[in-house]
Amino acid sequence: MTLEQARAALRSARRVAVLTGAGVSAESGIPTFRDAQTGHWSRFRPEDLASPEAYRRDPETVWQWYAGRYRDVSRAQPNEAHHLLARLERGKGEGFFLATQNVDGLHARAGSERLVELHGNLSTARCEACGTVAPLPDPEAFTPPPSCPVCGSRMRPNIVWFGEFLPELALEAAARAFEEAEVALIVGTSGQVYPAAGLALETRRAGGMVIEVNPDETELTPYMNCSVRDVASRGLAALMGEG
Repeated sequence: MTLEQARAALRSARRVAVLTGAGVSAESGIPTFRDAQTGHWSRFRPEDLASPEAYRRDPETVWQWYAGRYRDVSRAQPNEAHHLLARLERGKGEGFFLATQNVDGLHARAGSERLVELHGNLSTARCEACGTVAPLPDPEAFTPPPSCPVCGSRMRPNIVWFGEFLPELALEAAARAFEEAEVALIVGTSGQVYPAAGLALETRRAGGMVIEVNPDETELTPYMNCSVRDVASRGLAALMGEG
């Protein structure tokens, strides 16, 4: 499939599903999960900080790391890729669905509404006792750990850690949207993290078209109808006829 054909398919599709990964936020200056290990944190592996075992062992250290990441993403701004996807949503209306693996909240800040955050959100915390999810205070005033506004118990980062399942309702909604999509866009993700990476295959199995936007080949490339080899903002602009 050529770029012109992919553009025409996207333009005419009534149902569009999008999966985004770290490549979308890279243009906002947000490092990937593993690249966030700099300075003091370079002596840790991500697995040493992002697992239930790590949190049970040393909740203070885990919270300090997440508080720093929260400050970083709060300073970042949505880039053109985020704004283009919000614009695509406005054009497709109820036929649009966005699932993101990113935890920075930039899609919502750019205006996306038909959205699920499969791996959680750095700006919120979840109560260890009652499960309440609540926003964190302003990052400059935040001293972890936060306390639950409902029951007063300690809260943990509202992030899906290694060894944990994705939120069931969000994953079910995403799987349904990708199965029903006429066109699926896979933007800025390596295709290595499942089950999110398997969403593209739901569209293919159902007979829809799958288009990848990524400067590099990925594990999903062999299953794509079309691959746009560029960063997220330029690749999306080309697909949407705005480049």
